[in-house]
Amino acid sequence: MSRSADEIRKRIAKRKKERQPTQSQSPRKGKGQPNFYVRDEERFGVAPFDTYEGGGGSNQHPLFQKEWFMFKILGAACLLLIIAIMFKDGSSRFDSARHFVNKAMESEFQFAAVTEWYEDQFGRPLALLPTTIDKETPAGNAPNYALPVLSTKILENFEKNGQGIMIETTGNNSQAEAIYEGTVEYIGTKPEVGGITVIIQHSDGTESWYGNLEKTDVLLYDYIEKGTKIGTVTNNSDGVNGMFYFAIKKGDSFIDPIQVINFE
Repeated sequence: MSRSADEIRKRIAKRKKERQPTQSQSPRKGKGQPNFYVRDEERFGVAPFDTYEGGGGSNQHPLFQKEWFMFKILGAACLLLIIAIMFKDGSSRFDSARHFVNKAMESEFQFAAVTEWYEDQFGRPLALLPTTIDKETPAGNAPNYALPVLSTKILENFEKNGQGIMIETTGNNSQAEAIYEGTVEYIGTKPEVGGITVIIQHSDGTESWYGNLEKTDVLLYDYIEKGTKIGTVTNNSDGVNGMFYFAIKKGDSFIDPIQVINFE
């Protein structure tokens, strides 16, 4: 009789223990409290979602795969080694591959085109100051170029050198301005131009050259608007007027600036 009573008491104790909520099921830590906490997923009959809260044993973010990252590094190292072997080996069988690598390394990165694509896809990036970039030109039409500088006359036309034109500016300390929005891709000296030369890359694939400058007001890789001051034109020896070099390049060839800009 006592044996069956002990078994009944054990069964009752076991059932009470099963009814008590576990620590993961209830936000309360007290024993014997009913489980009133039900997650939204369980309420609507959906299995609970697992969340990543960090602090796990591996200390690795689930979006970061160490093996894949190491594979990318190894692949880049192998590619660099293969290119080095091609250039070290003077065999003619690698001529086409070497030409492709040289062309890829020498090509200018299209900063302006990428910037325009980003703005079309995602809008203007966050800026602390308001911008007034001209976007009135319809797509597919030629840009409305501004005058690069106030001039009195053209001293040397495009046919003279096949690259650009020389302009006599009005007064000394004349300011050269950007004909269209773009990215400054070069600031330096070119022997065939004289003075300081600034090259701006535009989104339509053209480049505008501003040469024979005494000083510049822009920095390399600046994204500038149309009409932004590029720099100060070098004065002539008479101290009355200045001399300014201007050119427009499309791809690998120069075009006559007079055909796209009215200097009159």
